[in-house]
Amino acid sequence: MEDKLKIKISIADRVYPLTINPRQEEGLRKAAKKIEAMIKQFEQSYAVRDKQDVLAMCALQFAAQTEQKDIDKSEEMQEAEDKLRSLNELLQKHMAS
Repeated sequence: MEDKLKIKISIADRVYPLTINPRQEEGLRKAAKKIEAMIKQFEQSYAVRDKQDVLAMCALQFAAQTEQKDIDKSEEMQEAEDKLRSLNELLQKHMAS
């Protein structure tokens, strides 16, 4: 069993103590850096001062990215299935003749 690791992550001027599996640390730290960068970008681009609004905009942006990736994967899977179906039909016709 892996030992738990206690870390502190800072987001929007608040520190969040977390107890995690060591293998999660890199991902969490990278995510926190991305959030901080996005916060800075929103604050500069839209002159938003309320951290709650900025965090909501960040959450929406990340959720939209995740959803778009899922949509893209689904479309790619459908294309692959269609191509495989076509290949299978060609093989069936070839084998029947």
